[in-house]
Amino acid sequence: MNNAPIGIFDSGFGGLTVARAIHKRLPRESLVFFGDTARCPYGPRELDEVRGFVREICSWLVTQNVKMIVIACNTATAAGLALAQMEFNVPVVGVVEPGARGAVRMTRNRRVGVIATRATVNSGIYSNTIRNLDAGVTVFSTATPRFVEIVEDGIRKSNSPIERLTAEASDVYLRPAFQEIARDYLDPIKKADVDTLVLGCTHYPVLAPLIQQAVGENVSLISSSEETAKEVVETLTYRDHLADGSLPAHNVFFTTGKDLDDFRQIGGHIFGEPIDELEYVDV
Repeated sequence: MNNAPIGIFDSGFGGLTVARAIHKRLPRESLVFFGDTARCPYGPRELDEVRGFVREICSWLVTQNVKMIVIACNTATAAGLALAQMEFNVPVVGVVEPGARGAVRMTRNRRVGVIATRATVNSGIYSNTIRNLDAGVTVFSTATPRFVEIVEDGIRKSNSPIERLTAEASDVYLRPAFQEIARDYLDPIKKADVDTLVLGCTHYPVLAPLIQQAVGENVSLISSSEETAKEVVETLTYRDHLADGSLPAHNVFFTTGKDLDDFRQIGGHIFGEPIDELEYVDV
């Protein structure tokens, strides 16, 4: 057993969908979440630059005595997962391989769609990972960068309680303007006759109702956040590193952005609980 916290980081808020999924499955685990909101978004940046951010943040998380690091960002996973796994002595998992594995298991016609940031799509990491798992699967990828803006805009305009985020998602995000954007982005994916769609950005699970409407009910959505949470459970279980429950779970959040109130508002909606312990970190 190991009562040390799990370290999780993202370029901003989206990784909180991963933290939420982990917290739901492992409520006895303590979490240290790092949101690099000052340098968000990572999507338009060069992968070499993002790789430097990954090294820097993982080094900082190790100083927090975490037992595991979750790179809860698809762009950061594409840029720096292999580097982090080689350089640090704790297990490091990303969000791409779990999502890819979930898609390969789910698809029936072996035609899989992937939506993600431009950097993630351009890296080809999902296509390569899916084909490494099943060379017979055809992958159709498209960049959908405005979905991140839609998530955060919807949360800022919502006045409902935090715990109602999932229930209210249909009302918040199924607006005509958002639906038009979704149709424009997803029409090529729909025409490709995919039966499975990977939500390749950790913001996107919040938009599941909007995305599902655009692609149709016959397309299965794969949340990289949920699939990553499953992998975290398996990894800690195999290593016998699950918390034993002798200490209360303690979640702490850090951000490089100076607007702590904004992080609490948006982050709390996504995480599903109020964010009480939040500190600013200067990078």
